[in-house]
Amino acid sequence: MAGTLKLLLCGIVALATGTHAAPRCRATPDDAARTFEAEDAVLSGTSVDTAQSGFTGTGYVTGFDQATDKITFTVNSTTTRLYDLSIRVAAIYGDKHTSVVLNGGASSDVSFPASDTWTNIAAGQLLLNQGSNTIEIVSNWGWYLVDSITVTPSVPRPPHQINPAPVNPATDNNARALYNYLRSIYGTKIISGQQELSWSNWIAEQTGKTPALVSVDLMDYSPSRVEKGTKGTAVEEAIEHSNRGGIISVLWHWNAPTGLYDTEEHRWWSGFYTDATDFDVEAALSSTTNANYTLLIRDIDAIAVQLKRLQSAGVPVLFRPLHEAEGGWFWWGAKGPEPAKKLWALLYDRLTNYHKINNLLWVWNSIQPEWYPGDNTVDILSADVYAQGNGPMSTQYNQLTDLGKDKKMIAAAEVGSAPLPDLLQAYEAHWLWFAVWGDTFINNPSYNTLDALKQVSSPFGCHDEGSQRLTPCQIYTSDYVLTLDEIQGWRGG
Repeated sequence: MAGTLKLLLCGIVALATGTHAAPRCRATPDDAARTFEAEDAVLSGTSVDTAQSGFTGTGYVTGFDQATDKITFTVNSTTTRLYDLSIRVAAIYGDKHTSVVLNGGASSDVSFPASDTWTNIAAGQLLLNQGSNTIEIVSNWGWYLVDSITVTPSVPRPPHQINPAPVNPATDNNARALYNYLRSIYGTKIISGQQELSWSNWIAEQTGKTPALVSVDLMDYSPSRVEKGTKGTAVEEAIEHSNRGGIISVLWHWNAPTGLYDTEEHRWWSGFYTDATDFDVEAALSSTTNANYTLLIRDIDAIAVQLKRLQSAGVPVLFRPLHEAEGGWFWWGAKGPEPAKKLWALLYDRLTNYHKINNLLWVWNSIQPEWYPGDNTVDILSADVYAQGNGPMSTQYNQLTDLGKDKKMIAAAEVGSAPLPDLLQAYEAHWLWFAVWGDTFINNPSYNTLDALKQVSSPFGCHDEGSQRLTPCQIYTSDYVLTLDEIQGWRGG
């Protein structure tokens, strides 16, 4: 399509000027979609098979059963440019994930929904260098079949059409000011963030810059943890960061209300995991009179107490409950999308309409369309991405943009690696904020080196608007990345 359009434009110029189209107007091989058969790539620990019907070419690749198993494609590009990547796959063994690695650098996590047939999966975008490039499909969860990949020149992203106001008509002035500020910078800047105040302070020590956003967890306020003696400090930490001009994100590792196994393998403090409790969210929501429904209400009311403390302190909250529901590893997602959406609706109604908590902006945290609770109770869409390599996470960004029809802002609510600002801009992955998880991630060189955080971050460089040139950039000193000192006064925005 791109090549055809280019030729048509050149033809129009030729007719207008009475000249023949110059050779530079001819479509180059990479102006159109190109497909590469998996069986023709370099195989490492994998093999070619033909048992699954419907493949293209002479076969497909299977045998992804070890972490290092992969396929390596070589793709040439006449210029440095952005491409959409599609993978033709059969996930016949259930829902799976793969890792896409470009030129041995950043890794991108791509999900393959279960399917008995071959399916084309949108796998984000790749910034190919001029010349030869390698694209690796690496096992990750493994156990899937790959038929081919297709690369297609990307088209520029159109202007965003973000909703002008939060979903709750009674949103208070503080939360409304936050929403307006976020909307004003969306697509032009990214807000730096960190899980836990202590690790935010650690970043300040290492880089000289403090993250603008701190994420805290209401986990220890869960009644089934409080009865074991936990004492939460998240509210105090949130108020402290807010008082210094920062932005607050709140999640809730909701310990199951009851039914904790509390064994050597599954201790009581891991009660938010599906395999650590026999609590059945679907059964609990089946009626409003059963005992477990009452316990759900008890827990929501307990969290309401803490959210009211933040509201009284004038702290607007990016509230992200029921996170990662579609993964199924937390009990609120263990019974599939319908109970999870029903629980979200209960949370929203109880906190907004019953408790009159109006300092919340509601952040949904799953990507698959069947899990989405609907536009009327969601302000911001988000994903948790733990790929290595400080990449732009364009796969998840594009999926969430489609999910919200580009009317919802998109956030990287939890990441393993802080994204490189130059790659975010090159890929047009307009994440609203990123928040790196704490211990074992922010301080783990496999995910974040100090060089990536505070020194030259990428061979591509950053775009200098003044000189229109690429210049070296850093994460925490990049003009594209907003830190605490750079967001002061957002309440008046």
